[in-house]
Amino acid sequence: MYAIETNSLTKKYGEKTVVNKVNLKVKKGSIFGFLGKNGAGKSTLINMLTGLAIPSSGSFKLNLKDTESKRKVQTKVGVMPDYSSFYDDLSALEHLKYFSKILGLKMKKEEFIKLLQKVGLENDTNLKVKKFSFGMKKKLGIAQTLLNNPDIIFLDEPTSGVDANSVLTIHSLIKDISGDGTTVFLTSHNLDEVEKLCDEISIMDKGIIKLQGSIESLKKEFQKNLIVTVKHGPIPSQHKEQLKHKLDSIASNVEWGEENVRLVVSEEKKIPSMNRLFTGLDIDVYRIQVYEPSLEEIFLNTGKEEAVPLHSQDAV
Repeated sequence: MYAIETNSLTKKYGEKTVVNKVNLKVKKGSIFGFLGKNGAGKSTLINMLTGLAIPSSGSFKLNLKDTESKRKVQTKVGVMPDYSSFYDDLSALEHLKYFSKILGLKMKKEEFIKLLQKVGLENDTNLKVKKFSFGMKKKLGIAQTLLNNPDIIFLDEPTSGVDANSVLTIHSLIKDISGDGTTVFLTSHNLDEVEKLCDEISIMDKGIIKLQGSIESLKKEFQKNLIVTVKHGPIPSQHKEQLKHKLDSIASNVEWGEENVRLVVSEEKKIPSMNRLFTGLDIDVYRIQVYEPSLEEIFLNTGKEEAVPLHSQDAV
Protein backbone atom coordinates (compact mmCIF):
# COMPACT_ATOMS: atom_id res chain seq x y z
CA MET A 1 0.00 0.00 0.00
CA TYR A 2 1.32 3.43 -0.92
CA ALA A 3 1.03 6.59 1.17
CA ILE A 4 1.90 8.89 -1.73
CA GLU A 5 1.28 8.35 -5.45
CA THR A 6 1.86 10.83 -8.24
CA ASN A 7 0.90 10.51 -11.88
CA SER A 8 2.80 12.67 -14.38
CA LEU A 9 2.78 15.48 -11.80
CA THR A 10 3.99 18.68 -13.44
CA LYS A 11 4.50 22.28 -12.38
CA LYS A 12 5.33 25.11 -14.74
CA TYR A 13 6.06 28.75 -14.06
CA GLY A 14 5.58 30.51 -17.37
CA GLU A 15 7.68 28.66 -19.91
CA LYS A 16 9.86 27.02 -17.28
CA THR A 17 9.03 23.45 -16.22
CA VAL A 18 10.16 23.01 -12.62
CA VAL A 19 8.63 19.56 -12.00
CA ASN A 20 8.33 17.43 -15.11
CA LYS A 21 5.86 14.51 -15.28
CA VAL A 22 6.91 12.94 -11.99
CA ASN A 23 5.68 9.43 -11.19
CA LEU A 24 6.43 8.64 -7.57
CA LYS A 25 5.28 5.94 -5.16
CA VAL A 26 6.05 6.02 -1.45
CA LYS A 27 5.19 3.00 0.71
CA LYS A 28 3.12 3.50 3.84
CA GLY A 29 5.12 3.57 7.06
CA SER A 30 8.45 3.90 5.27
CA ILE A 31 11.20 6.49 5.63
CA PHE A 32 11.56 7.90 2.14
CA GLY A 33 14.57 10.02 1.19
CA PHE A 34 13.99 12.66 -1.47
CA LEU A 35 17.27 13.97 -2.86
CA GLY A 36 18.30 16.53 -5.42
CA LYS A 37 20.71 19.39 -5.90
CA ASN A 38 19.56 22.95 -5.25
CA GLY A 39 17.07 23.95 -7.92
CA ALA A 40 16.16 20.34 -8.79
CA GLY A 41 12.47 20.95 -8.04
CA LYS A 42 12.20 19.20 -4.64
CA SER A 43 10.52 22.05 -2.78
CA THR A 44 8.04 22.65 -5.60
CA LEU A 45 7.00 19.00 -5.61
CA ILE A 46 6.55 18.99 -1.83
CA ASN A 47 4.56 22.21 -2.05
CA MET A 48 2.16 20.51 -4.45
CA LEU A 49 1.82 17.46 -2.21
CA THR A 50 1.10 19.63 0.84
CA GLY A 51 -1.37 21.94 -0.91
CA LEU A 52 0.85 25.02 -1.12
CA ALA A 53 1.09 24.93 -4.92
CA ILE A 54 -1.38 23.88 -7.60
CA PRO A 55 -0.12 21.40 -10.21
CA SER A 56 -0.02 22.58 -13.83
CA SER A 57 -0.96 19.06 -14.94
CA GLY A 58 -0.95 15.49 -13.71
CA SER A 59 -2.28 14.35 -10.37
CA PHE A 60 -1.33 13.00 -6.98
CA LYS A 61 -2.97 11.06 -4.18
CA LEU A 62 -2.25 10.95 -0.48
CA ASN A 63 -3.70 7.76 0.97
CA LEU A 64 -4.73 8.82 4.45
CA LYS A 65 -6.82 7.31 7.22
CA ASP A 66 -10.41 8.51 7.65
CA THR A 67 -10.73 9.20 3.94
CA GLU A 68 -14.50 9.47 4.33
CA SER A 69 -14.11 12.32 6.76
CA LYS A 70 -14.85 15.86 5.67
CA ARG A 71 -11.66 17.08 7.30
CA LYS A 72 -9.15 18.61 4.93
CA VAL A 73 -6.23 16.52 3.77
CA GLN A 74 -3.83 18.94 5.46
CA THR A 75 -5.15 17.95 8.90
CA LYS A 76 -3.60 14.48 8.46
CA VAL A 77 -0.26 15.76 7.16
CA GLY A 78 2.62 17.26 9.15
CA VAL A 79 5.30 19.53 7.71
CA MET A 80 8.56 20.73 9.25
CA PRO A 81 10.48 23.22 7.06
CA ASP A 82 14.24 23.57 7.32
CA TYR A 83 13.95 26.73 9.41
CA SER A 84 10.83 26.68 11.55
CA SER A 85 9.66 30.02 12.94
CA PHE A 86 9.00 30.24 16.68
CA TYR A 87 7.94 32.94 19.11
CA ASP A 88 10.85 33.78 21.39
CA ASP A 89 8.77 34.63 24.44
CA LEU A 90 6.63 31.48 24.34
CA SER A 91 7.71 28.30 26.09
CA ALA A 92 7.75 24.89 24.38
CA LEU A 93 4.46 24.00 26.06
CA GLU A 94 2.86 27.32 25.06
CA HIS A 95 3.94 26.78 21.47
CA LEU A 96 2.21 23.44 21.22
CA LYS A 97 -0.93 24.84 22.82
CA TYR A 98 -0.96 27.77 20.41
CA PHE A 99 -0.51 25.69 17.25
CA SER A 100 -2.97 23.06 18.40
CA LYS A 101 -5.62 25.81 18.51
CA ILE A 102 -4.70 26.89 14.97
CA LEU A 103 -5.24 23.28 13.86
CA GLY A 104 -8.56 23.14 15.69
CA LEU A 105 -7.38 20.38 18.01
CA LYS A 106 -8.67 19.78 21.51
CA MET A 107 -5.76 18.45 23.51
CA LYS A 108 -5.01 18.08 27.20
CA LYS A 109 -1.84 19.31 28.86
CA GLU A 110 -0.77 15.71 29.41
CA GLU A 111 -0.79 15.14 25.65
CA PHE A 112 1.50 18.11 25.06
CA ILE A 113 3.86 16.88 27.77
CA LYS A 114 3.90 13.42 26.19
CA LEU A 115 4.86 14.91 22.82
CA LEU A 116 7.68 16.92 24.40
CA GLN A 117 8.89 13.77 26.15
CA LYS A 118 8.88 11.95 22.83
CA VAL A 119 11.27 14.47 21.27
CA GLY A 120 13.48 14.77 24.36
CA LEU A 121 12.28 18.14 25.65
CA GLU A 122 10.56 16.93 28.82
CA ASN A 123 12.90 19.03 30.98
CA ASP A 124 12.33 22.19 28.95
CA THR A 125 8.55 22.43 28.80
CA ASN A 126 8.44 25.87 30.45
CA LEU A 127 11.68 27.26 29.00
CA LYS A 128 11.23 30.17 26.63
CA VAL A 129 12.25 29.37 23.06
CA LYS A 130 14.70 32.30 22.93
CA LYS A 131 16.88 30.22 25.26
CA PHE A 132 16.70 27.12 23.05
CA SER A 133 19.70 25.81 21.15
CA PHE A 134 19.32 25.15 17.43
CA GLY A 135 18.98 21.43 18.09
CA MET A 136 16.25 22.03 20.67
CA LYS A 137 14.34 24.11 18.12
CA LYS A 138 14.56 21.22 15.66
CA LYS A 139 13.06 18.89 18.25
CA LEU A 140 10.28 21.37 19.01
CA GLY A 141 9.61 21.62 15.27
CA ILE A 142 9.17 17.84 15.08
CA ALA A 143 6.85 17.90 18.11
CA GLN A 144 4.78 20.60 16.41
CA THR A 145 4.67 18.47 13.25
CA LEU A 146 3.24 15.56 15.25
CA LEU A 147 0.49 17.55 16.98
CA ASN A 148 -2.30 16.34 14.71
CA ASN A 149 -1.13 12.70 14.78
CA PRO A 150 -0.46 12.81 11.01
CA ASP A 151 -0.33 9.85 8.65
CA ILE A 152 2.45 11.49 6.61
CA ILE A 153 5.11 13.94 7.73
CA PHE A 154 7.45 15.96 5.55
CA LEU A 155 10.79 16.74 7.19
CA ASP A 156 13.12 19.21 5.47
CA GLU A 157 16.73 18.95 6.70
CA PRO A 158 15.75 17.66 10.17
CA THR A 159 19.32 17.61 11.52
CA SER A 160 21.01 20.51 9.72
CA GLY A 161 23.09 22.64 12.08
CA VAL A 162 22.66 20.46 15.16
CA ASP A 163 25.28 18.78 17.37
CA ALA A 164 26.16 15.09 17.17
CA ASN A 165 24.11 14.05 20.22
CA SER A 166 21.01 15.82 18.88
CA VAL A 167 21.50 14.15 15.50
CA LEU A 168 21.41 10.71 17.14
CA THR A 169 18.32 11.65 19.14
CA ILE A 170 16.50 12.92 16.04
CA HIS A 171 17.48 9.84 14.04
CA SER A 172 16.09 7.60 16.77
CA LEU A 173 12.93 9.70 16.87
CA ILE A 174 12.42 9.44 13.11
CA LYS A 175 12.77 5.65 13.29
CA ASP A 176 10.23 5.53 16.13
CA ILE A 177 7.77 7.68 14.16
CA SER A 178 8.06 5.35 11.17
CA GLY A 179 7.78 2.34 13.46
CA ASP A 180 4.43 3.67 14.66
CA GLY A 181 3.14 3.53 11.07
CA THR A 182 3.65 7.15 10.04
CA THR A 183 5.19 7.72 6.61
CA VAL A 184 8.26 9.98 6.76
CA PHE A 185 9.14 11.95 3.61
CA LEU A 186 12.64 13.24 4.26
CA THR A 187 14.82 15.71 2.40
CA SER A 188 18.44 16.10 3.46
CA HIS A 189 21.81 17.14 2.08
CA ASN A 190 23.43 14.77 4.57
CA LEU A 191 23.77 11.70 2.38
CA ASP A 192 25.23 9.58 5.16
CA GLU A 193 22.08 10.33 7.16
CA VAL A 194 19.85 9.32 4.25
CA GLU A 195 21.77 6.10 3.73
CA LYS A 196 21.39 5.15 7.40
CA LEU A 197 17.72 6.09 7.80
CA CYS A 198 15.85 5.59 4.56
CA ASP A 199 14.12 2.47 3.29
CA GLU A 200 13.97 3.92 -0.23
CA ILE A 201 15.24 7.04 -1.91
CA SER A 202 14.51 9.04 -5.02
CA ILE A 203 16.90 11.41 -6.77
CA MET A 204 15.52 14.34 -8.74
CA ASP A 205 17.49 16.27 -11.33
CA LYS A 206 16.14 19.23 -13.29
CA GLY A 207 12.55 18.39 -12.36
CA ILE A 208 12.79 14.72 -13.37
CA ILE A 209 13.04 11.65 -11.15
CA LYS A 210 16.24 9.98 -12.29
CA LEU A 211 16.46 7.14 -9.79
CA GLN A 212 14.20 5.49 -7.25
CA GLY A 213 14.57 2.39 -5.13
CA SER A 214 16.30 0.94 -2.10
CA ILE A 215 19.93 1.88 -1.43
CA GLU A 216 20.99 -1.68 -2.25
CA SER A 217 19.14 -1.77 -5.58
CA LEU A 218 20.52 1.62 -6.63
CA LYS A 219 24.05 0.51 -5.86
CA LYS A 220 23.58 -2.60 -7.98
CA GLU A 221 22.15 -0.53 -10.81
CA PHE A 222 24.94 2.04 -10.61
CA GLN A 223 27.78 -0.47 -10.56
CA LYS A 224 27.13 -3.47 -12.78
CA ASN A 225 30.37 -5.26 -11.89
CA LEU A 226 31.91 -5.91 -8.47
CA ILE A 227 35.41 -4.77 -7.61
CA VAL A 228 37.00 -7.23 -5.19
CA THR A 229 40.27 -7.13 -3.26
CA VAL A 230 41.67 -10.30 -1.68
CA LYS A 231 44.33 -10.04 0.99
CA HIS A 232 46.18 -13.37 1.08
CA GLY A 233 49.20 -15.15 2.46
CA PRO A 234 52.33 -16.22 0.54
CA ILE A 235 51.65 -18.05 -2.72
CA PRO A 236 53.92 -21.10 -3.25
CA SER A 237 55.92 -20.61 -6.43
CA GLN A 238 54.63 -23.89 -7.91
CA HIS A 239 51.03 -22.63 -7.66
CA LYS A 240 51.40 -19.08 -8.98
CA GLU A 241 50.78 -19.73 -12.65
CA GLN A 242 47.93 -22.15 -11.93
CA LEU A 243 46.20 -19.61 -9.66
CA LYS A 244 46.66 -16.77 -12.14
CA HIS A 245 45.25 -18.85 -14.97
CA LYS A 246 42.16 -19.87 -12.97
CA LEU A 247 41.49 -16.34 -11.71
CA ASP A 248 41.70 -15.01 -15.27
CA SER A 249 38.95 -17.46 -16.22
CA ILE A 250 36.41 -16.11 -13.71
CA ALA A 251 37.45 -12.46 -13.37
CA SER A 252 38.76 -9.53 -15.38
CA ASN A 253 41.18 -6.65 -14.79
CA VAL A 254 43.25 -8.79 -12.42
CA GLU A 255 45.97 -6.75 -10.70
CA TRP A 256 48.50 -8.49 -8.48
CA GLY A 257 50.22 -6.95 -5.46
CA GLU A 258 52.65 -8.52 -3.02
CA GLU A 259 49.99 -9.76 -0.62
CA ASN A 260 46.76 -8.87 -2.37
CA VAL A 261 45.03 -9.18 -5.69
CA ARG A 262 42.40 -6.83 -7.09
CA LEU A 263 39.94 -7.96 -9.73
CA VAL A 264 36.49 -7.43 -11.21
CA VAL A 265 33.72 -10.04 -11.27
CA SER A 266 30.40 -9.81 -13.05
CA GLU A 267 28.28 -11.36 -10.29
CA GLU A 268 28.43 -11.99 -6.57
CA LYS A 269 28.24 -15.78 -6.80
CA LYS A 270 31.75 -15.85 -8.33
CA ILE A 271 33.29 -14.66 -5.06
CA PRO A 272 33.00 -18.05 -3.22
CA SER A 273 34.55 -19.77 -6.27
CA MET A 274 37.42 -17.32 -6.13
CA ASN A 275 37.90 -17.99 -2.42
CA ARG A 276 38.00 -21.76 -3.06
CA LEU A 277 40.78 -21.29 -5.59
CA PHE A 278 43.02 -19.90 -2.84
CA THR A 279 42.05 -22.32 -0.07
CA GLY A 280 42.26 -25.29 -2.45
CA LEU A 281 45.94 -24.47 -2.95
CA ASP A 282 46.51 -24.00 0.82
CA ILE A 283 46.87 -20.25 0.44
CA ASP A 284 45.60 -18.33 3.45
CA VAL A 285 42.87 -15.75 2.78
CA TYR A 286 42.87 -12.99 5.41
CA ARG A 287 40.24 -10.73 3.96
CA ILE A 288 37.91 -10.34 0.98
CA GLN A 289 36.76 -6.79 0.44
CA VAL A 290 33.98 -5.96 -1.99
CA TYR A 291 33.86 -2.33 -3.00
CA GLU A 292 30.45 -0.71 -3.18
CA PRO A 293 29.69 2.79 -4.43
CA SER A 294 28.49 5.21 -1.78
CA LEU A 295 25.22 7.09 -1.99
CA GLU A 296 27.30 10.23 -2.41
CA GLU A 297 28.94 8.77 -5.51
CA ILE A 298 25.56 7.81 -6.98
CA PHE A 299 24.11 11.22 -6.14
CA LEU A 300 26.98 13.20 -7.65
CA ASN A 301 26.82 11.19 -10.87
CA THR A 302 23.05 11.44 -11.29
CA GLY A 303 22.19 13.52 -14.33
CA LYS A 304 25.66 13.25 -15.86
CA GLU A 305 25.95 11.83 -19.33
CA GLU A 306 28.97 9.80 -18.38
CA ALA A 307 29.52 8.43 -14.92
CA VAL A 308 32.79 9.13 -13.17
CA PRO A 309 34.86 5.92 -13.13
CA LEU A 310 34.70 4.01 -9.87
CA HIS A 311 37.88 3.38 -7.97
CA SER A 312 38.34 0.41 -5.70
CA GLN A 313 39.68 0.73 -2.16
CA ASP A 314 42.77 -1.07 -0.98
CA ALA A 315 42.41 -3.75 1.63
CA VAL A 316 44.20 -2.86 4.83
